[in-house]
Amino acid sequence: MSTVVTRNPATGEELRRYAAHDEAGVEAALVAVHAASQVWGSTALPERLALLRGVGKLLSERREEYAALITAEMGKPLAEALGEVDKCAWNCEVVADLAPGWLGDHEIESAASRSWLSYEPVGVVFAVMPWNFPFWQVLRFASAALAAGNAALLKHSPDVTGCALAIEDLFADAGAPEGLFRSLVVAAEDVPSVSRRVVEDPRIAAVTLTGSERAGSSIASVAGAAIKKSVLELGGSDPFVVLADADVPLAAATAVRARFTNTGQSCVCAKRFIVHEDVADEFVERFVDGVAMLQVGDPTEPATTIGPMARADLRDGVVRQVEASLAEGARLVVGGSAIDGPGCYMEPTVLVGVEPAMTAFVEETFGPVATITRARDDDHAVELANATTFGLGASVWGTPEHAVAVGRRVRSGALFVNAMVASDPRLPFGGTGRSGYGRELSAEGVREFTNVRTMVVA
Repeated sequence: MSTVVTRNPATGEELRRYAAHDEAGVEAALVAVHAASQVWGSTALPERLALLRGVGKLLSERREEYAALITAEMGKPLAEALGEVDKCAWNCEVVADLAPGWLGDHEIESAASRSWLSYEPVGVVFAVMPWNFPFWQVLRFASAALAAGNAALLKHSPDVTGCALAIEDLFADAGAPEGLFRSLVVAAEDVPSVSRRVVEDPRIAAVTLTGSERAGSSIASVAGAAIKKSVLELGGSDPFVVLADADVPLAAATAVRARFTNTGQSCVCAKRFIVHEDVADEFVERFVDGVAMLQVGDPTEPATTIGPMARADLRDGVVRQVEASLAEGARLVVGGSAIDGPGCYMEPTVLVGVEPAMTAFVEETFGPVATITRARDDDHAVELANATTFGLGASVWGTPEHAVAVGRRVRSGALFVNAMVASDPRLPFGGTGRSGYGRELSAEGVREFTNVRTMVVA
């Protein structure tokens, strides 16, 4: 039987060992979630939403415990981990409050008949989730899926196996029926084969994945062959566009948070800073000053704002991107190297003179690295912002009317004007292009895994 080992990325020390599910364990989980889905789908909506309120209450009560687990397994600064748990609890409350409107029958005007739309559960939703927001990524999918009457089977990243099992216990402790939410423990080398086996299983109705393009392509191809609905939230190389009439001090201060939150390991972190040449010098100076104030260190210490990256191989990959970009002509302002010593630390890094053909512009930089590119005018800024295969979020800074006009020309799933990109349970979240398809959160996310049934009574 395979074993999953979790490690503390701040120290490299082993945290715990877990026995991975073998074929019998996977089958038992499938049996359990399928049986639970049959009962849960016919459970009245108020009862389903009461479960979410219970989950939210436990999240609030156990926030310190869960935050400590998040920080230990993936290195997020403790203050951010607490914020993640709090956001999960808020999401549960938002869904519980608003789902009656989202899932209620939707009447359609018709002169000849009574017509309406009914949002009905599809069965079991299989979720493949990443390590970077180990509670938030799971709770935002699970709250929607369970509110809609589905059961959930999770394959979390092996790096955060403790979080995955804690979330399973969370739902059980909140009163979820046996088998309604289950977590599979899968060793990294077995993920492709186990994921394929689960997606192809006839008891799985739909699939959702947050992760890399490669993982998304693999899962989507299997789901497509099995003719099953899928939602993909993949990578992002979000542009942060600063126009000539922007409030530069505010934009620069926000840009530091937008890039370096979660040590830069977020799909919606701003990654490419595109700045009008008239204000570029001021922006770079203020941005670099802000980066200098970041505190790299032990993620359990309150003063720390930059923790370790989640794994050494991920850090080494980002260092490679920086080195390749420098060789291609980018200029290093600060940082650029891994930090010697235990743990998976990297210096906060700023590159300027980054052009569209360079590695750090073309590839998603999933770590504490910011790239700055100068734009000649609005048209050039739009051209640079769209010079990517991704299309998740975009942030544009300037006078509101001007920034909205420019932002409408930038391809993205979300546009934030004079604000950093962030997710909100009341608003749909997702991308376009190679950032994926489908939506999470809000009415759109709750309805993704429903059968939107047309009802007509003559």
